[in-house]
Amino acid sequence: MNLFARKVNNYSLYASHAWYVPGVKGMFGLLGWFLLGNLLGGVVQMIFTSFLPVDVVMQYSMLVVYPLSFVPAMIYAAQQSQRNSLFETGYKLSSNNFGRFKGWQIALITVALTYATMISADLPNYWNYKFTTLVPGMQSFYDFITDLMRQMTGGPVWSSFLLVAIFAPIFEEWLCRGMVLRGLLAHLKPGWAIVVSALFFAIIHMNPWQALNAFIIGVIMGYVYYKTGNLWLTMLMHFVNNGTSVILSQIPSLQETDFWMDMMPRSTYTALYVGGLVLLCVCLWAFRSIPLLQKRGNIDTVEL
Repeated sequence: MNLFARKVNNYSLYASHAWYVPGVKGMFGLLGWFLLGNLLGGVVQMIFTSFLPVDVVMQYSMLVVYPLSFVPAMIYAAQQSQRNSLFETGYKLSSNNFGRFKGWQIALITVALTYATMISADLPNYWNYKFTTLVPGMQSFYDFITDLMRQMTGGPVWSSFLLVAIFAPIFEEWLCRGMVLRGLLAHLKPGWAIVVSALFFAIIHMNPWQALNAFIIGVIMGYVYYKTGNLWLTMLMHFVNNGTSVILSQIPSLQETDFWMDMMPRSTYTALYVGGLVLLCVCLWAFRSIPLLQKRGNIDTVEL
């Protein structure tokens, strides 16, 4: 590939970040830029508050503020990638290594895996809530966080769905799997890379109740990315998880319910939970059957 063609390719959707492969130090750097983006978003929200009604700001401002929080990290990663592209190997943010499976088959397995993970994570999340809220003051903090999140996503269904089910999968998967995990897989053993990236994913959610759920699904999404190299699949998982939550939140009888076990009789829940664990194992076995191309996982190098 000649220099001009490489420069054009550098500015395509994913290739513009392909030559930035952050290790642990780089991960903290990205976290710093993400936090700076949150600070910038806070300033923008304060400006909105000065000119718009409070209820409008609470319901719609996140459609602007949330994507803005990722912009500094994206600009930094693009600049680092552009600098590195002349001298270092690039690794694609999204590859298509599905083994014996066709694209539609692996997509269906991914959807099933997502629901299996959601069901399997329900009990740990429930006990996390129970133990955490035993700490003095944490129940009030939980109620505050829950109320704040409901206000921020309390606009029309379309705005909540756009924010939670579309924006979150696109931006968070770019950061947590496309940048952090892809980079860590080139520097650490795969198991450590997946766990550390899941911890990173949990930390950026910034509250202890979302964090455990984020860590669990982050590990599963990390494994999917490790085995396939495909960022679209982890976006699909994120979309299904978040989209289902938005849809369930629109059902009046479930609006005050945070756990699957509160939605049904205990016997039904037990059967559902056991079925979810079995389905989880079956889906993970399917991904395990995909052969690895190299130690760092099935992440392709950028062809020059």
